[in-house]
Amino acid sequence: MLAAAGSSIVIEVGGVGLHVNATPALALASREGSDLTVHTSLIVREDALTLFGFATRDELEVFELLIGVTGVGPKSALGVLSALSPEQVAAAVQADDDAVFRKVSGIGPKTAKLITVSLAGKLVATTTRRAPAAISTGGVAESVLAALTGLGWSERVAAEAVEETMAAASDTETASVPALLRLTLTRLGPAQQAGRAR
Repeated sequence: MLAAAGSSIVIEVGGVGLHVNATPALALASREGSDLTVHTSLIVREDALTLFGFATRDELEVFELLIGVTGVGPKSALGVLSALSPEQVAAAVQADDDAVFRKVSGIGPKTAKLITVSLAGKLVATTTRRAPAAISTGGVAESVLAALTGLGWSERVAAEAVEETMAAASDTETASVPALLRLTLTRLGPAQQAGRAR
């Protein structure tokens, strides 16, 4: 991987740098110079070829389902997956709860309702992969946990740190992936070597 910033990463493939739009969690978990496996979707337009990349195949599959919904473009679909995990998207669709999608920038009430209607029966909310208590509060904490485990911390250590950080952070900080990740990394800092899984 060559570089990461904001919601994009640059990956070297065969000597060529590819710009990939990604979730903030994936961008934050990526390290310059390290190997990185990304599940990608290529969006072809008349004037551009745009790559969107995800940490898991589940995220890629949900992304491709989302862009098939009328009114949902690639950027909006990426926005959904930046705020919600695939499991949360599936659970919202299953419960016909369009409110969670209305909270995503660029998605209005009509489009949010279309998402739940269009994806009904196409997604199954998984109950087998239960997350630690620390990440049951929503997509932000889940994204931070994914970033920390991607950086090498064990899920147990990362989940405990996220839970402690959220308890001490403000509502504004807990609503932002970058802010919550920075605070959690600061908390993990002194125990960085001891806490990381090699």
